[in-house]
Amino acid sequence: MAKTAETQSNTASFGFQDVPAHEKATRVRGVFDAVASRYDLMNDLMSAGMHRAWKDAVAARLNPRPGERILDLAGGTGDLARRFKALADAAGARSQRSKAQKPAEIIVVDINAEMIAAGRERGLDGLGWAVGDAEALPFADNSADGYVISYGIRNVTNIPKALREAYRVLKPGGRFYCLEFSKPTTGALEALYDAWSFKAIPSIGKAVTGNAEPYHYLVESIRRFPDQESFADMISVVGFNRVTYTNFSGGITALHGGWKV
Repeated sequence: MAKTAETQSNTASFGFQDVPAHEKATRVRGVFDAVASRYDLMNDLMSAGMHRAWKDAVAARLNPRPGERILDLAGGTGDLARRFKALADAAGARSQRSKAQKPAEIIVVDINAEMIAAGRERGLDGLGWAVGDAEALPFADNSADGYVISYGIRNVTNIPKALREAYRVLKPGGRFYCLEFSKPTTGALEALYDAWSFKAIPSIGKAVTGNAEPYHYLVESIRRFPDQESFADMISVVGFNRVTYTNFSGGITALHGGWKV
């Protein structure tokens, strides 16, 4: 079983380091402050553009509808939220019944104000924006139809606490999805992925942003994240039903899902 991002003491993982738990959020905030302005460009370069297809798959799986409230956690610049809004609006345009409903409410939530600012600069596009902590969400119990966290769960200090918050804010029947880097399904792919991650990504980060250190952290945090089965177990423990996962690109990334009943 992979080592989880949460330890049993008062420490938390920060890349390959264990740091005092109360320091992790500040350190992570510093990482994303440093890369916010080039975040979307780096996603394209680091994944060879594949993150776009992965996010399209998340949006299709979520299938947002008019009148729903969807929370996009660790939503950063809003590229995933814009997909949700487009799908919900298209569904409303196709359905006469949906036309009588309110548009979907898509809210981008990120702990990092710099990321939110970078997203808002791209245009509001009918999205809601909130600076918020995944471990203490500023939303009422049973108030959301969908919760998605994309490449953010490994950055929280206490993963089980964040999962419990996701369960709390979802309505009965609400759906949870988490897109996150995971464990490649073959040894050969894992070796190639390690070589790319540890050698190429920090170098690309330095060339694009002038700073390689945030990308050392990001690569290390991926390696310390639980594997697919271990993370599915964590989701089930907090109460979600019908927990499943789908591997993309040979397990380089995985989409976990579950339902609140």
